[in-house]
Amino acid sequence: MAEKNYSRYFQFFLIILAAGSIFPLIYLKTNYQETILEVYGISLKQLNGIFSVLGVAYLVGYSPSGWLADRFSAKKLLFISLLICGLTGLWFAQVPSYSMVLVIFGIWGFFSVFTFWAAHLKLVKLIAKKEEEGRFFGALDGGRGLVEAILASIALFIFTNVLGDNTALAHKKEALQFVVYMYSTALIVVSVLILIFVKEDKTSIKKEFISKAAETRKKVNMKDFKQIFSNKFIWLLGGIIFMSYIVTWSVYYQGGFLQTNIKIDAATVGEITVLMLWMRPIGGVLGGFLGDKFGRSNILMIALGLAATFLIAISTAPITMPHMYFKIQVVMVGLMIYTVRGLYWSLLGECKIDEKVLGLAIGVVSFIGYLPDILMPLVNIELFKTLGPNGGYNGYFIFCACAAILAIFMTLVFRKSVKKVVKNSLKTDELIAKKA
Repeated sequence: MAEKNYSRYFQFFLIILAAGSIFPLIYLKTNYQETILEVYGISLKQLNGIFSVLGVAYLVGYSPSGWLADRFSAKKLLFISLLICGLTGLWFAQVPSYSMVLVIFGIWGFFSVFTFWAAHLKLVKLIAKKEEEGRFFGALDGGRGLVEAILASIALFIFTNVLGDNTALAHKKEALQFVVYMYSTALIVVSVLILIFVKEDKTSIKKEFISKAAETRKKVNMKDFKQIFSNKFIWLLGGIIFMSYIVTWSVYYQGGFLQTNIKIDAATVGEITVLMLWMRPIGGVLGGFLGDKFGRSNILMIALGLAATFLIAISTAPITMPHMYFKIQVVMVGLMIYTVRGLYWSLLGECKIDEKVLGLAIGVVSFIGYLPDILMPLVNIELFKTLGPNGGYNGYFIFCACAAILAIFMTLVFRKSVKKVVKNSLKTDELIAKKA
């Protein structure tokens, strides 16, 4: 028994490595935006255009990724995704032309969602026991954040040591290339580990799934789509993630708020945002364990409520308040948001989904839930245009707090619906028992 658990945990660890290593290369602009603009000779507008296209590619890939995960080996899909993203990273390191960079990001968008997203979530769902789902999904997001933080720290060490005191373009190019090589190599290594050690047999995946998987490798079955779209839990979970994901978007603007509104220097802001990044493994893991102990929906609602409270506190506090006040609030926002991120997918196990359409269900929920990737930039443009560079941040945080409140309401409806189904199921079982 202990050996079987060790095997499950090791495979789960590899899935965390995969999830934590596939996106940092795509979002290299988070820490190296200005360097990328200089080295690749592109404008900020062009870079934003690249990521707008990437967001569209994601949304197009989410639903089909579920269909794909139901019909092909999930571990092989992960292997292909990681390997191709890694190899494409080696191409990106050669500093190709803008048109080729567009192609590269198109490849990244396709293979980081279409062949990866539903497959990795499905593997976690099948590896975890029902009573472990909260901690597994919490550990997935927290572990992913830890991997990203570690890789980012290594990348920063490489970049600063290669660059040294020389800020010439040639040295910036060399430093950035070494960073891209590091991320690309990590992806290729993890892809090989996934192929070798992640198993799709009775030691890692529920035995009955194997026979069901064989049945699903057919043409698209409209009954599957009907089953998915008639399941109210799918829509409710999609809505919960949609609203919660809006809240998580506030993380990306904390640094700009501190620097623009509170006038904290860039170096200090960098330290605070890195500290906030380290809240991800803490929030994800802690939220998962608390969710399993006290109820996933309960802890999710508490985290959403606290996130809304901290966001309102940040946006309404006078800028004359001590800097320490804002620093603490920002870190607490990060902790709550990463707790939310670690919990919302754990509700998947309560959605009463047949395993043969589990991948498709994940794809549909992801499509609904991650629409903010396209919508939020548009919302931000309007808010900052209407309220100005300072008021835009305040308005944006209040907007996110309102989304958190709506997410709490949806979670309440979800929990009530789950309890109703369980109650009806128990009554049915009692009637059958009496007749027997």
